[in-house]
Amino acid sequence: MSARARLAIFAGALALAACTPATDGTNGETVAEGGAVAASEIGEAQDNCLLLVWQEQESRNEQFDLAHDLANGGAISCATGTSASQFDTALAAIRAAASSQDKAAILDATGLPLLYIDKDGNRRELTDPDDVDAAFSEVFDQEVLQLLREVDLDAITVVPDEGAFVQLGSVWLVVERNGGRPRIVTVNKQALGEAAEAVRERAQAGGGTEAPAKSSE
Repeated sequence: MSARARLAIFAGALALAACTPATDGTNGETVAEGGAVAASEIGEAQDNCLLLVWQEQESRNEQFDLAHDLANGGAISCATGTSASQFDTALAAIRAAASSQDKAAILDATGLPLLYIDKDGNRRELTDPDDVDAAFSEVFDQEVLQLLREVDLDAITVVPDEGAFVQLGSVWLVVERNGGRPRIVTVNKQALGEAAEAVRERAQAGGGTEAPAKSSE
């Protein structure tokens, strides 16, 4: 079963739990729910996501997960099917691997299939470990490694049932199982180039320091 399918099942389980009618604590009668969703209900749904995630984990960091579950786009647990601490651990390993240019560690942080999109928008789906190994220097060039050296929990945006991305979708991460550690499943150099161009345009418009121009090589 694909990671996206597992996320859809996870989201369905959450929706079923969220749709259970509330009951009045004094007489047990069902209370109708309607109108705008209160902030407390949003928090409750988030807690339900974390509970579902924690059930799949042998060990967990509950304090960290509760404090860092909210990211750009929503709750990490609800959108991705795993916890903030799993993302934090994965991103720390990716930063270390990129900084040391440890090929084996980067491959270990990469899932299959890996979607590779080059600067011209050409797409290749690498489904075999040998294919990823053969294309490694092309996929994980210095621009991508530089991005991975700096990625952290604050940089991610989550998309329900899709996973998490950084830098306008330059890199996507998803989990292979609920509660598991996310892995890199997309490297998009076209998006990386667009992100760098956006930074340069903002710098020029704001009079700030311009981001370095990309190499013409």
